[in-house]
Order: sequence, then structure tokens, then C-alpha cells
Amino acid sequence: MTEQSLLVRIGDHVHGFLRDLHDRGLPVPVPKQRVFLQAIEAVGPRDATHLYWIGVATLTTSHEDLEVYSPTFEHWFGEATARRVPDDEFPDDEAPTPRGKGDEAPLTATLGGEAGLKAGSSERERRPVFGPASEDDRAVLSLLRRELPGAVPTIRSRRRRPARRGPWIDVARICRESRRSHGEIVTLRRRNRPRRQRRVLLLIDVSGSMKQHSAHYLRFAHAVVGRLDRVEVFTFGTRLTRVTELLRARHVDAAVGSLSAVVLDAEGGTRIGASLQEFLANARHVTVARGALVIVLSDGLERGDCRPMQAAVRRLSLLSHRLLWWSPLACDPAYRPLTRGMSAVLGSVDALAGVRDLRTAYEQVQTLIRE
Repeated sequence: MTEQSLLVRIGDHVHGFLRDLHDRGLPVPVPKQRVFLQAIEAVGPRDATHLYWIGVATLTTSHEDLEVYSPTFEHWFGEATARRVPDDEFPDDEAPTPRGKGDEAPLTATLGGEAGLKAGSSERERRPVFGPASEDDRAVLSLLRRELPGAVPTIRSRRRRPARRGPWIDVARICRESRRSHGEIVTLRRRNRPRRQRRVLLLIDVSGSMKQHSAHYLRFAHAVVGRLDRVEVFTFGTRLTRVTELLRARHVDAAVGSLSAVVLDAEGGTRIGASLQEFLANARHVTVARGALVIVLSDGLERGDCRPMQAAVRRLSLLSHRLLWWSPLACDPAYRPLTRGMSAVLGSVDALAGVRDLRTAYEQVQTLIRE
């Protein structure tokens, strides 16, 4: 099915599809419908499989929902082969990457000269298969959801709210109450600017050298999106992809699994500098980064000229409240950031820490709470 014919079919049948889901026993309240339509508009599905995963992420929350959703989807968008490879068909360390005809095997990190590891340069589109979270992962995710609010720095809101104590007199409220007491002021009401959480921006490296860690990072991002109020999440390999809306799905496996249809540069080459510059070239994205807690989850293995990466990270550092860099390589006590990319940006980073999975991410969250 071509992209144009798919868009026509979506426009013709989307409301009937949503109504049919409800009739078959899958409740689709208006807020879920709105998120589904917004995701279609934001992502722009290329084919029926892509659309299928957008629906999984925004309309379903359990395996029981999928049993209703899948046949209904095929009824309305019949050409789709909207199925994921069963998680147990391959061992975790042997799961294949779907490739088109003639695609090369994924490039992995290779040993370089004095720079240490050298990132791959492939730009071919790849659709990763993210397996389900383990029981240990789910336990850590529960801990993360409980602790995350305390790890985010706060800022005074610009809006003044009614408060028991505060530097501003609430004249309007006093006048309203005085009408009930014949003009007498009984209580002096005040207003204050309450504290609220700063924005959180996650920039997640999904390139080939991060293949073993990307799924853990995306599950961490799902917990952050589900627990905090103002969060934006982007992935990058050779391009930038916004995945915030898809991560709002309630079920972590459905949310992360849906990204395989959207993140097309996964397990390929690395262009950290170009991806960050693409982010900074968008005025709306810059607004997100301004005053935010920014966390880059990457090994920092840049390909080619590192000057764009250095300039982009420096600007991110100036925009943000705090810039953290979490790298799986830094989990090794003997690690030193000697690669050209990391050595160039180290001066712009507020903290470099080792994070390779959910357990080490939880340890860093605990560190942020103590700070």
C-alpha cells in the first residue's frame, strides 16, 4: 500500500475503525482517540504496519486489548501484515534485524587507533525488535516511577496561586470575600508562586554501538514520560526522531515495541553532532531545552568531524539548567573519556555517569535525589 493510498484510507475509515473497536469490546475514550489522531498527524505513517504500531501504542494497554485490536485493524486496513516477530522465537542475543533485499549486515563498533572505538557509518534504515521487559526490569521500573519526582529539580512558577503565605496580597479574593461581610476584611489573603518540576529532555542514542542498551534506555524513558509532567524524548542515530507520544502508552512493552516502526536509524551509523544540531535548529525544540534537565544517553562515539558535536553540546549546556551524559562505557571504573567526541564535549557536561541498564539508571536517579 502506498503512503498516499494509506492516508486516504485513514481519512475514510478512521472513525469507523475506532467505533468498531468499541463495539468489539475495546473501550476507546475520547482522550485516547485524540492521542491516536495526534500521533498520526505528528508521525505520518508510511505504511499499514507503521499505522498498526501507532495504534498499539496509543489505543491498547494489555495483551487482551491486542486480541481485539489486531483483527479489527486487519478488517479496516486489510493489506497490513501487522505482526511483530514473537519474542521467544529467537534468543535475546540472536534476535535478527529485519532488512530489505540487498541490505548489508549491521555495522558494529570496531577498534580504532588512538581514538579507541570507532562508530559505524551505515545510514540504512533498520527496524529493531525490542524484546519484552524481564521481571527484574519491571521491578526496577516500579522503583523508578516511585523515585523519579524527587530527582527532578524545581523552579518557581511564573503564575501566582492562592496560598496561606506569600509576598503578594490577593486583592481580588479579599474583595470577593468582603462582600459577604458587609465590606469588612476578615482574612488577609495572599498569593505565592509555587514550585514546579523543571522540564526533562531525554536524548537517546540508538546507533549500532548502543544496540545492547537502547531497549533499557527506552524503557527508562517510558517510566519518565509516565511519571513526570513535562517530558520530551528524542532518539538519534543518523537522524532525530521524536518519540514522546508513542511512549505515553500505558504498557511498557507495547510502547517500546511500537518504536520499531518509527525509529528507522536504529542499530546503524552514528551522527551525534548532526542530530543535535537538527534538534537545536528547531525553535520549538530549543524552547523545550531551555531551563530543562537534559540527559543524553550515549557512548559518545561520534563518526567523522567532532566539531559539530562539540558546538551542539556546548549550546545545549548553555540552554539547559543541567546537562547530564549517561554512557554505558563509564560503568567501567577504568574508563577515561579519551575518544575525540567525548574529550571534546566533556567540558560542557555537568556530570558524566555510567548507565548501561535500568538498574544503573536507578542508581543515578538516587544520586540526583541526594544532590
